[in-house]
Amino acid sequence: MRLVKNLPWIADDRFAFCWISSLLKMIITASFSQSSLPIHRRNFSCVRNVSCRNTTLDFLRFMLSSMLDRAGTMVVPWLMIVGFGDSGVSGADWPSWRGLTRNGYTLESSGWVSDAWFRKEPAWTAQVSEGCTSPVIAKGRLYTLGWENENDTVVCLDAHTGELLWSQSYTCPRYGRYHVGDEIAYSGPTATPEFDPATGLLYTLSADGDLNCWNAPNDGGRVWGINLYDAYHVEQRPDVGGLNGLRDYGYITAPLVHGDWLIVAVGAREGHLMAFDKRTGERRWVSESVEPAGHCGGLAPIEVEGIPCLASLTLRGLLVLRLDEGRQGKTIAHYDWLTHFANNVVTPAVHKNSVLLTSGYNRSVICRVDISLKGATKVWEVPYMSGACTPVVHDERVYWVWETMHCLDFATGEQVWEGGSHGSPGSCIVTADGKLIVWGDRGKLVLVEPGEEYHELSRRVRIFQAYCWPHVALADERLYCKDRDGNLNCYRLKPIP
Repeated sequence: MRLVKNLPWIADDRFAFCWISSLLKMIITASFSQSSLPIHRRNFSCVRNVSCRNTTLDFLRFMLSSMLDRAGTMVVPWLMIVGFGDSGVSGADWPSWRGLTRNGYTLESSGWVSDAWFRKEPAWTAQVSEGCTSPVIAKGRLYTLGWENENDTVVCLDAHTGELLWSQSYTCPRYGRYHVGDEIAYSGPTATPEFDPATGLLYTLSADGDLNCWNAPNDGGRVWGINLYDAYHVEQRPDVGGLNGLRDYGYITAPLVHGDWLIVAVGAREGHLMAFDKRTGERRWVSESVEPAGHCGGLAPIEVEGIPCLASLTLRGLLVLRLDEGRQGKTIAHYDWLTHFANNVVTPAVHKNSVLLTSGYNRSVICRVDISLKGATKVWEVPYMSGACTPVVHDERVYWVWETMHCLDFATGEQVWEGGSHGSPGSCIVTADGKLIVWGDRGKLVLVEPGEEYHELSRRVRIFQAYCWPHVALADERLYCKDRDGNLNCYRLKPIP
């Protein structure tokens, strides 16, 4: 039984416990220096002398199930909670595509103090070879994947110093074997690694379908591996968008750990999604859908009427399937979303039981779809779009960057404001103190204060020269920025006093 019913992005009890304990430790620490601390969408009552782990988790399950349904920034009162043991991952970590909660949120503060954000010079820099994979950070280590000289290389760095701890390489082409189109815009691996806090295992996926599991805590030795093209006879993606717009970028969607499964968008005739035993690589189940794989950055957990589910953007549209035992892989909803040149790149953005879809070309809109066990229902569709940046939802408003920054009302789709200049590549993070960190273009880093109009607090430009498709990451008061050429900078943020 899942301890935290209404947090679908928490996959199992161990992950739930470490997330809750890390959040509470952060709030308790802050409470000693000030009577209240603004925390995005979270509100707790005072709990005293709770030493029983199970009792505490039952209580938190009740509180947390209602908290995420509330809008606005809450005030966290004094807390006196004891009895939390060691956890497998810190709330400050960034172990997956779009972070710990896989939705662009972080428990970390932005580090904004009055008129200062971070030191101009990076704490350290590294060159990790070309590729659009985003860095992931867990237990003081940073992991990423890059390509050079006919090899993919998995790199493990000390997240605080940039020191190389280990690397592992294997032969791999620069592009997937059926690649067609836009090679000037990308190269090397694109799928972001996935770190499993319960086992310490790291999972990577190359453009050519090499799915590997690595022993991350030690020397990074390979635990198991499989090539998806070879094992499941995956074919080239069909031309579904028309206009002679055949595109195939290889494998670019990040794998996702859910409980004992590693779930991957394979796109084979046997199944669109496949789940593997995360420890052995043995296949456990395949999805009912047999759609080809799409081109988006990741899968999105969603809970539908109390049932854990997963949203995936196939080549032809949105797919939502069940993850509950005995019905895993069964489709509950499909929503058509064909895009010219198969350019459905933006990850489905989940908020409560809704999914936001957006892409350019023939679409050039953003659409909100509500999901139930009976299917998908369009709520609104408006003529604003993102071609790369996945939207985030903060205080019932939708934010993303594509050339400019957009802010929409989540309930109606009405645009509240538009502003700034951000270019085409981009990613956003919502911080615990309610700020928006925006990374993209050719190394443009901006801190935005959400409100009734566009308001920049701080800006840095031209940090790099190449396009910054990789997602920005924030962990342990450090901001990690990477470009497609493999340049990686770490900036130490200034903590709130």
